[in-house]
Amino acid sequence: MTTVTVELPSDLARRLQPLSDRLPDILEMGLRQWQAAGQHGFRGASEILELLATLPTPEDILALRPSEAFQTRVQELLEKNREEGLSPSEEQEWQQYEYLEHLVRMAKARTLLIQKKQ
Repeated sequence: MTTVTVELPSDLARRLQPLSDRLPDILEMGLRQWQAAGQHGFRGASEILELLATLPTPEDILALRPSEAFQTRVQELLEKNREEGLSPSEEQEWQQYEYLEHLVRMAKARTLLIQKKQ
C-alpha cells in the first residue's frame, strides 16, 4: 500500500475520521462516480440507476420509463448511426444504453413473475 497525504476542509475531515478504516473503499467509490459523471451515457442513465438502487416497489419498477432527455439522446444516436455511423465513444455510449435497457427489462420481468406467484 502507498501512503497519501491529503489536505481536507475541517468539516470533511471530522466526518471521515470515524470511517478511517474504510477510506480506500470510499475513495474508490467516489473516484468511480466522478469518472462516470464525465461520460454522457452515464448521465443519461443515472436517473434509472438511482431509482433501481433505492429498491423501488413493484409498482415503481413497472411504471419506470426513460426521461425525455434520455429518449432524445437515444433517438439522436439512432439517427446518427443510420446516417453516418457512430464514433467509438458514441458506440460505447450506445452499448451502455443497451445494457441499461436489458437491466430494466430484467427488473420488470422479475417483478411480473413475483406478482404472478402472489
